[in-house]
Amino acid sequence: MIKVASYNMHKSVGTDRRRNPERTLHVLCEVDADVIALQEADRRLGRRASVISPHLLEEHTPWKPVPVTMRAASMGWHGNVLLVRKDAQIVDCEPIHLPTLEPRGAVAADVRINGTMIRVVGMHLDLSGLWRRRQAHAILAHIDAAATPLPTVMMGDLNEWSRRSGCLRDFARDFTLADCGASFHARRPVGRLDRIMASRDLTIVDAGVHDSAAARTASDHLPIWAKVKL
Repeated sequence: MIKVASYNMHKSVGTDRRRNPERTLHVLCEVDADVIALQEADRRLGRRASVISPHLLEEHTPWKPVPVTMRAASMGWHGNVLLVRKDAQIVDCEPIHLPTLEPRGAVAADVRINGTMIRVVGMHLDLSGLWRRRQAHAILAHIDAAATPLPTVMMGDLNEWSRRSGCLRDFARDFTLADCGASFHARRPVGRLDRIMASRDLTIVDAGVHDSAAARTASDHLPIWAKVKL
């Protein structure tokens, strides 16, 4: 069994308009997943430095970042970060370039966790429905082109308000969507913008939204999670 989670951390700026990376880490520790996909984890300007400093992650959490970027200050790719348990083996990783008019991207990693090899993709898709579908097609094509097929989990902020159409229809052709629930806005969740999807060779055992007092103030999104197994 592997627990995965996705969280648009909103650069650690909470609903109280305060930036507090330690609060973000507190929420992640509450979720306690084996693999976490973060969105909006880097600052968008300048060196695009990571909002969570490496020493905070190293000293106060059980996770390590997947090294998908060559930027010294950044932890991810266009704000997308994958975290895995420190005892997990990162076999391969890479950024996925997406067609876009604004800075968007996805990240992928092949990871051995609890004796199981899985492929994980984290993403943050466009606000435009047309570009979301183009980006979904690019991610699916990237997965299809992989030399070695693996059980795959894809997750992130899809920015898709529809429950069945748009990019969700594209992803649903080969992936099962976890029934996590509404995660946006954190103070009164009505939108299922954040999604977790698993390939057909994985079983989604359980899924949900992490709705704690800390999570309701740490970001404008709530974290979502799912438990999967072969």
